Amino acid sequence: MSVSGVIVPAVTPIGESGRPDLAAGLRYFGALAAAGITKIMLLGTNGEGPLHQTAEIGAFLGDAVDHWRRLVPDGAVIVNVSAAGTRESLRRAEIAAEAGCDAVALSPPCYFHHDERDIIEHYRAISTAAVPVIAYNIPRYAPPFSEGSIAAVADMEHVIGVKDSSGETDILRQWLEVKTDRPDFGVNQGAEGKMLGALAAGADGITPGIANIAPRVALELVAAYGAGDQERAALAQKRVIRLLGVHRIRAGVPVVKATLAMRGLCRAAVAPPLRTLDDGELAALREFLTGLEPELIGAADG
Repeated sequence: MSVSGVIVPAVTPIGESGRPDLAAGLRYFGALAAAGITKIMLLGTNGEGPLHQTAEIGAFLGDAVDHWRRLVPDGAVIVNVSAAGTRESLRRAEIAAEAGCDAVALSPPCYFHHDERDIIEHYRAISTAAVPVIAYNIPRYAPPFSEGSIAAVADMEHVIGVKDSSGETDILRQWLEVKTDRPDFGVNQGAEGKMLGALAAGADGITPGIANIAPRVALELVAAYGAGDQERAALAQKRVIRLLGVHRIRAGVPVVKATLAMRGLCRAAVAPPLRTLDDGELAALREFLTGLEPELIGAADG
């Protein structure tokens, strides 16, 4: 499992029952594959992971992993298993492994202010799930990694890489320094406004939430950088930043799902306490998307 290239932090389709349901987003996953996406992360921030109960994710993960394997036989599926406690994360990791995922993403345990030793032990305990682990550094929602915890976690054989969504240059540098002793350790940037800079610094890939609605822009950024076309890569980064303006209508998952629903790809339903966009927000979204058609994931791709 590699964290290189583009990983889409996929949304979670929600059925009439209010539970995760692949059938509510079949065209969405088809459109991602048709756009050229090969790697997805399920149940992350864009996937409303912490809002879905552990008891209800197993069937969805099994269906989603199987479907993605059919769509993209050489693709990969990562499942975010972050939770408030180690036992809960471990159970979610076991469920993800049973579903056949390629790796799990795990943040430090959230809610409490855990110290360095707590975080290190949290990652050590997850090794029993027998699935590769990608450290998930998302200090907006979980305790931040320290220099000591980065070194300790990166030294664990079952931890194969990191998704760094901190947006902090110094933290990214510390993760990149891991590659000195572990060249195969993958570093992926999740801060959408700084993806090109991260690739230039040595990151292997990116995980942009905006790729849910504009996957080709993210793919173009990586391809242009890889080809040495700095001008085209910089233009793609600017297009990403422009697209991120959609979150000024309503920050987060509801506006992403509303966009997908407008494209005929996925139900707009979100997990409570999140709420769908109101009529005024939907009107603002339609206006924002006007003229962006070439950038967007297409209903015809599904």
